[in-house]
Amino acid sequence: MTYATGLLCTICGKTHPYRDDLMTCPDCKEQGILDVRYDYQRMSEVVNRAYFQQNTLRHMLRYQPLMTIASYDAQTTLQVGWTPLYRSTSLSKELGLPHLYFKDEGVNPTASLKDRASLVACLKAIEGGHRTICCSSTGNAASSLAGNAAKLNLNSVIFVPGRSPLGKQAQMLAFGADVIPVDADYNTTYETSKQFIDAYGWYNRNAAINPHLVEGKKTVALEIAEQLDFQPIHAVFVSVGDGCTIYGVYKGFFDLWNLGLIEYIPQIYGVQSSGCAPFVEAYQDDRELRPVAESTLADSIAVGVPRNPVKGMWAVTKSNGRYLAVSDEDILAAQREMAATEGLFCEPAGATGYAGLKQALKQGWIDRDDRVVVIATGNGLKDTKTFLAHANPRSAIDPDQLHRHMQADVPFETILQDIDRRGESS
Repeated sequence: MTYATGLLCTICGKTHPYRDDLMTCPDCKEQGILDVRYDYQRMSEVVNRAYFQQNTLRHMLRYQPLMTIASYDAQTTLQVGWTPLYRSTSLSKELGLPHLYFKDEGVNPTASLKDRASLVACLKAIEGGHRTICCSSTGNAASSLAGNAAKLNLNSVIFVPGRSPLGKQAQMLAFGADVIPVDADYNTTYETSKQFIDAYGWYNRNAAINPHLVEGKKTVALEIAEQLDFQPIHAVFVSVGDGCTIYGVYKGFFDLWNLGLIEYIPQIYGVQSSGCAPFVEAYQDDRELRPVAESTLADSIAVGVPRNPVKGMWAVTKSNGRYLAVSDEDILAAQREMAATEGLFCEPAGATGYAGLKQALKQGWIDRDDRVVVIATGNGLKDTKTFLAHANPRSAIDPDQLHRHMQADVPFETILQDIDRRGESS
């Protein structure tokens, strides 16, 4: 069963009776993005501390009572969710933040947080009698859809911008998806997918349109709260593209607050690349979002026309958080720091939240005693090309030369310097 009671239109504010198949507001049409509303009083009779203590399922589906999924069999799905929440051991000391945590979403089955939404989409497609599910994506949503659909024996059709990283396209193809690269930006690719979904009657996995997908993404916040034993969390940092993920983070904490399981909702910080920051610009100027260029190496958040503008802005304003932009250089530095000091190798978008935290500390927005969580949204193996282009890997050296150095008792640091010099000269 589900405790969902209605669907609130984010444009006109009207709440429609809950229906599984209602994607957008009948009055506001496509612009009327919907948000699921629940009966928290009834839900609280089931969802309480005892429920979590007694639940042994280590899977995002442990949160089914807080979602719109009517029924499920976790044995038939990929193992999505219950990802590790690491307490920082090195960066916390460097930053002077003793209560710093990293939520590693890169260990999900297809290596990103998007698995949480894709699993819900696949289960809802099955509930609705669909056999084919479709989306547009810069990469992660697509690869997660392909993997989860494959496990549940569904067909997946995916439209991707031509710039989509090859690692993500390889995942889609390996999972058997019908991948259609579009020689255009994300906005045009999205419109193309929508036209095909309407024409062929496929199930729509596009997160901005489908209100059920936020209900999957919010499980990352439910896990964070539970893994911290529902202790107060002061701030959460997450990268932002379409606005769906950040609202999912807010919605999860909103649910727990309504259930009386947490004292307050953390401040949520949305972080974008300065090369593609429509939410940041709108937040700073207190205006509606406007289209911007997609000029950033963080492909997963290179969304010049966000499809979930209202929810994406709600997440920050309703939590008293902030939107902020960081440079691509800051993102790359954050990526290297997280990998070298915490053992977390993230794709650029996955490290963007940490880059935002560093900036927030400089601005004095975070107190040193705050409990802070950074959500690392995707694994670095998703886009090795970008990392290696800036990592300056060493050139291969003749093994005989290495042996001569070793036999001559040359210090190892000197050997490394020699290798670097040879690389520069070549």
